[in-house]
Amino acid sequence: MGLTFAEKLLAFKAGTDFVQPGQIVEVSPDVAMSHDNAGLVIRQFRQIGVDRVWDPSKIVIPLDHRVPAESTKTANAHKSIREFVKEQGIASFYDVGEGVCHQVLVEKGHVLPGMLALGTDSHTTSYGCVGAFGTGIGATEMAAVWATGKIWLRVPESIRVHVHGSFPEMVFPKDFILHLVGRLGAEGANYCSVEFHGPAMAGIGIPGRFTICNLSMEMGAKNAVVPVDRVTTAFFEGLKVTGGKAFHPDPDAAYVREETCNISLMVPQVACPHGVDNVKPVAEMEGTRIDQAVLGSCTNGRIEDLREAASVMAGRRVHPHVRMLVVPASRTVLLEGIRTGVITELIEAGAVLVNPGCGPCLGAHEGILADGEICIASTNRNFKGRMGSPTSEVYLASPATVAASAVAGKITDPRRVK
Repeated sequence: MGLTFAEKLLAFKAGTDFVQPGQIVEVSPDVAMSHDNAGLVIRQFRQIGVDRVWDPSKIVIPLDHRVPAESTKTANAHKSIREFVKEQGIASFYDVGEGVCHQVLVEKGHVLPGMLALGTDSHTTSYGCVGAFGTGIGATEMAAVWATGKIWLRVPESIRVHVHGSFPEMVFPKDFILHLVGRLGAEGANYCSVEFHGPAMAGIGIPGRFTICNLSMEMGAKNAVVPVDRVTTAFFEGLKVTGGKAFHPDPDAAYVREETCNISLMVPQVACPHGVDNVKPVAEMEGTRIDQAVLGSCTNGRIEDLREAASVMAGRRVHPHVRMLVVPASRTVLLEGIRTGVITELIEAGAVLVNPGCGPCLGAHEGILADGEICIASTNRNFKGRMGSPTSEVYLASPATVAASAVAGKITDPRRVK
């Protein structure tokens, strides 16, 4: 029997030719990422009693969740992280302002095809956009990885998603993955490896693949991946980064579930409160009042997303009753937005620029919602109280839908505005 992507990659990492779902394998990660919660990892690491991390060159730490520090507690945690990376010789440390961990690791070339990337953030599944196996782990697990360089993983069952067709105007990868999350449900891919195949994937760039793999976690995926192809190769040629190893599933690999999606038939989607799988066509929710619109996050804070929103808002202004926040995913994105004028266009339209990072997505600072307020965001979670008050509501949508809604002051199908 053939092997899926996850089975083939984990077999290789475990030093064997064959593994099967349910099997436990001991593997060593190629990359171990922690963000602000590295402070917690450090405390756990100290308790193990090991003086030095196993390999400082494989540890990457970007500060992104609460940046700049919003409290003394966070400031002290950041201070402890800075001291630790200096003590341990961890060169790949990105301080305040560099951007969201997942975006930074991909654009800086830390994650290559075929790598096993672990991160103390659930959306580490994002790294499947470049053909890597990325998955989230806990702080205690990461402390053990820092100490030993090893972790055990259960080989996941795999789901194959066949995608064909082409996106209609004003429909984007965010709409596709929201549709799929709604179709499978928040637990529909629990601990599964989700593979995206089909002719349509060749037309989706790394930014769109990033969004798809990122949000796959919201249906419970252990990892998600778009196997390496010409798009992947061209991306790394642009970065002038070489290396990595492409893993492709065998033709006779076994899947626990197969799905087929024709994106030609899709319309703009929105995930309604308070669940990311509570997905409906935007048209059904049109007219819903909004108080805030958020464009950014690791899900949709890339330059392509900012351009998409600016295009929709061209010649229009943010509704006077709406606060629109723009959060570039990284310093690179911010600089590109400034260089191309996209940032200027958004600010002139009435948006407020926030520093690169996670911004209001996690409800810690920079845009917390008040009681009863309603937000539409290009982020990835909308459970009760996610962005502030437990009586507030968050709708998730594509950057185009966020932009269209921001200018209208209510949830709006971007096809109407464009």
